Amino acid sequence: MISMRKKYRCAALLLILSVLFFSGCGREKEEALEEGMLFVSYLDKEQTKTVRKAYEPNAALADTGLLVSELIQVLSTDSGDVDFVRPIPEGVEVTQTKLEADGDLKVHFNENYRTLESVPEILCRLALVQTLTQVKGVACLEFFVEDEPLLDSKGNEVGEMTNEDFVVNPGEQINSIQHATIDLYFSNRAGDGLVLETQRVYYNNNVSLEKLVIEHLLAGPKLTDAVASLPAETSLVNVSVADRICYVSLDGGFKTQNYDIQEAIVIYSLVNSLTALPHIEKVQISVNGDTSGVYRESFSLGTLYEQDLSYVRTEKSSREVIVNDAKVKGDDPNRME
Repeated sequence: MISMRKKYRCAALLLILSVLFFSGCGREKEEALEEGMLFVSYLDKEQTKTVRKAYEPNAALADTGLLVSELIQVLSTDSGDVDFVRPIPEGVEVTQTKLEADGDLKVHFNENYRTLESVPEILCRLALVQTLTQVKGVACLEFFVEDEPLLDSKGNEVGEMTNEDFVVNPGEQINSIQHATIDLYFSNRAGDGLVLETQRVYYNNNVSLEKLVIEHLLAGPKLTDAVASLPAETSLVNVSVADRICYVSLDGGFKTQNYDIQEAIVIYSLVNSLTALPHIEKVQISVNGDTSGVYRESFSLGTLYEQDLSYVRTEKSSREVIVNDAKVKGDDPNRME
């Protein structure tokens, strides 16, 4: 499990996501590895997004160290094609890499990295993440200039970056990608309480935060002391907000019974996570738009549920979640930008 380092409190970051890279990336990655091929992420000729190009490495796929070095060299070299711009520009060098046991690849740049303008700098990082996380054993990247952790414009450490940090939305411009931290309530392993986990996310500004919260709840926790609270078969049908009420429609998979997790924990995992957003006070849950009936035995669908933190289980008076090297108190009222 990747450790969660530091909680951002920064404003919008400028990022762009290459739909071609992420579309079906898990399947394509497996197929590419089977064929001895990888993909290298370059910048497009306008330098507004990343684009991928098939690449057959010289190093063996199992040789992690050599493969990382080879791919960094490729990313630092002109492609010979005007449609593909190298993401590591001339003068900027990767001086050192170190792969930790948990899959965190630490990438050190020379001092010239500080001269990069904001958009090329962000795209450089994104291309490195996209390319190097294909390598066996590399789960995330962490960036340094010389031996100092890379900082954002607010002076906060950038911390670990993975492909899962990005939400893909086709056709968006670079200045439409936002960054936020969201509070998510998952089930504890006993199934009788909630565990707060704060996650950092990149998202497109045409994706609502309420949808983002539900998608990350369905994806499950990153911490080892929590488990997904919503049934694995659940899919989101629709979510909307009006008059500070969030209307959530889930498909029939939501009614799949998992009695290892108490019904109140399932309901308030969703309710508490959504009401943690500043623009939501109440949550109504339906199944395929139908608000009749109950969830399991006693929780009526269609009821306007309000936040209830009495189900949150803490081992300390103020539980802390580690996010990007910073300790973030679970009851922090400033969790959103």
